[in-house]
Amino acid sequence: MSSAAEQKTNAAKAALTYVEDGMTVGLGSGSTAAIFVRLLAERIQKEGLNIQGIPTSKATEQIALDHKVPLMPIEHASKIDVTIDGADEVDGRFRLIKGGGACLLREKIIAAASDLMVVVIDETKLVGRLGQFPLPVEVDPFGFTITAKKIFEALRKTGVAKPEVELRCLADGREPLITDGGNYILDCACGEIPDPEASANALANIAGVVDHGLFIDLARVVIVGEDKGARVMEL
Repeated sequence: MSSAAEQKTNAAKAALTYVEDGMTVGLGSGSTAAIFVRLLAERIQKEGLNIQGIPTSKATEQIALDHKVPLMPIEHASKIDVTIDGADEVDGRFRLIKGGGACLLREKIIAAASDLMVVVIDETKLVGRLGQFPLPVEVDPFGFTITAKKIFEALRKTGVAKPEVELRCLADGREPLITDGGNYILDCACGEIPDPEASANALANIAGVVDHGLFIDLARVVIVGEDKGARVMEL
């Protein structure tokens, strides 16, 4: 197993301690979250753990079904006790960039509805300043070129020196990627995001922007997987 895979597995194992019998659990998306779902399934089978999962993407839903993790439609949930999810970047104030897997809208809805958000990452995702990973922005397909210009302007006004805004396409490069919600993703290469709160607010106020990948004041626990264990950080 590679070092990165070991770290992701160790982070996912540590996150299991935040799941208790009777909980409703938000199931995140991405490689580390997928490992968590598989480990959670093992715990359910061994301990008879009674939980209900709410997936943040169709991909996660399929993994949960394949491993017999009980699921609940989000419309039936009165509360979500904890969400375990990954991130593309995490800074020292637990601000996140998410959306590399194009699931940011559902991830944010479920995270915001949760009593606790636990982020599981490997060491490479912990950064001093957000922005090296391109910031995903989910937009309505209608008029997306106009929206892209507004996003560029908003990022410039909030301190991003040279933002580059690009439509995310499928692997063949011919067709736009369509999210689970039926939207497009605009990836914004920023280099650095000096003021994530200002950028988040500016993006949220643009007509055509459905949501963005800046997760501010949502994560309360960050678990960093290491080669021989995991480091748990709490706000």
